[in-house]
Amino acid sequence: MVLSYKEKISNEESNALPLIAFDGDIIIVDTPSQKEAAEYLASQKVIGFDTESRASFVKGTQNKISLVQLSGPDRAYLFRVNKSPLAPEVIKVLQSRKIVKVGLAIHDDINRMREVNPVFYPHGFVDLQSMVGDFGIREMGLKKICSIVLNHRISKAQRLSNWDAVNLTPSQQIYAATDAWVCLRIYEELTAAALMAEL
Repeated sequence: MVLSYKEKISNEESNALPLIAFDGDIIIVDTPSQKEAAEYLASQKVIGFDTESRASFVKGTQNKISLVQLSGPDRAYLFRVNKSPLAPEVIKVLQSRKIVKVGLAIHDDINRMREVNPVFYPHGFVDLQSMVGDFGIREMGLKKICSIVLNHRISKAQRLSNWDAVNLTPSQQIYAATDAWVCLRIYEELTAAALMAEL
């Protein structure tokens, strides 16, 4: 495969790039009624995936997942699993072999999903960290991978905010939706690049 991306990018280079954020519909799901979300997600071939947890400032401890983000190109669902577990129809999407779920460093996320839903057998997940090496990219963080592949940067300002808050702020919602959506965008870009390289 022809290497068409930088191996590395500095913080200065990344921070100089234009900022992008998800600008589609963001729907917060905090009740057992999740049919609409499941129907939309099941209609997609590829969806972005991420999770958020309340930050722990004690070494060696990690809080349970507060939020599961699943995003299509124009709609992102933020499932507040600290308030209501994922419904069976949403779990079905996550277990589908036909729907690609794209995230970053997803091994721990998937293991911790079982704390929320013990009966969970994931299929169809793709980790960008295991994908980017084929394109010569040596960065492992989402912000820098985004900078290299999409030539834009994403904000990480809300990463340590309180994901168990009674209400998520607009900034938290955009941050959470963006993290899932940008995984989808990077996957689409790399997949297109791979197809072009085969021509």
